[in-house]
Amino acid sequence: MGETEAETRWLVLVYQFPQGPGSRRVKIWRRLQSLGAVAIKNSVYVLPMNEQSQEDFQWLLTELTASGGEGAILESRFVDGMSDAQVEALFNSARNADYEQLVEEVGAALPPDEARRALARARRRIAEIEAIDFFGAEGHAAAEATLRALDERISEAGGATEPGGQTMQNAVLEDLKNRVWVTRRNVRVDRIASVWLIRRWIDPEAQFKFVPSKGYAPAEGEIRFDMFEAEFTHEGEDCTFEVLLRLLGDDDRALRSVAEIVHDIDLKDGKFGRPETEGIANLLAGIVAGTGDDPERLTRGGALFEDLYRFFREVKA
Repeated sequence: MGETEAETRWLVLVYQFPQGPGSRRVKIWRRLQSLGAVAIKNSVYVLPMNEQSQEDFQWLLTELTASGGEGAILESRFVDGMSDAQVEALFNSARNADYEQLVEEVGAALPPDEARRALARARRRIAEIEAIDFFGAEGHAAAEATLRALDERISEAGGATEPGGQTMQNAVLEDLKNRVWVTRRNVRVDRIASVWLIRRWIDPEAQFKFVPSKGYAPAEGEIRFDMFEAEFTHEGEDCTFEVLLRLLGDDDRALRSVAEIVHDIDLKDGKFGRPETEGIANLLAGIVAGTGDDPERLTRGGALFEDLYRFFREVKA
């Protein structure tokens, strides 16, 4: 038999509300926009089929039913009426509109102090858009160019850009000890690295629990990470490892180097472009391929990150 082109698979959320306050519909609509979902019919929304989309739609369905609505999540492929290319075009159109709005907001000439604040907001916003830019909308290039131009204007004026906001920036490390840390099953780079960081610097006696990506209700005192509505998870353009690292500060240059590698492997944005990244990514992919046991992945991955950290601290210093 000849090879056939694999068809794109989609997740479809179908829902409805009984008659009632319009605020509930608005809330769900806003959540759908934040996930990057697009409508193909009234109250019928689509996301590309992947683990994260399943988790996002499942949490949204939970919110929806708690608000008095009802719905269902379907795995689907388009046979007639719409093609995959047409659905992808809907996603790209939505993201291009987001990028265009961002360009308009930061394109005007601003006083230095206001420009620094605008750039900080824009960097957070473009990271949010990139996270839901599933098919590489062409408007991304223009948005990036606008941010670079604004950064150059600020630099020429002698100003320094502001750092992005921080999650739980006032958290005391002592309060995070002897806890149960909860994350999704099937751990990969960001979760493997985050567990190593937690055990090494935050909570040496930490216990870890691996749960399904959807439908988990945390027990009192549990700390969730790298999952929906977690206390520590992706924020703006930072992966979970980077968010956790903020608790420790940025004084350890070796640890910062590890964070840059984790970021580029996890987010695939090439932000730091370290030469070690591809090799570490391949080693982690081998660990994931070699075992489906999460504790085993953490043991093997933790040893890898420990050796990588010592390389940056003692060999490459």
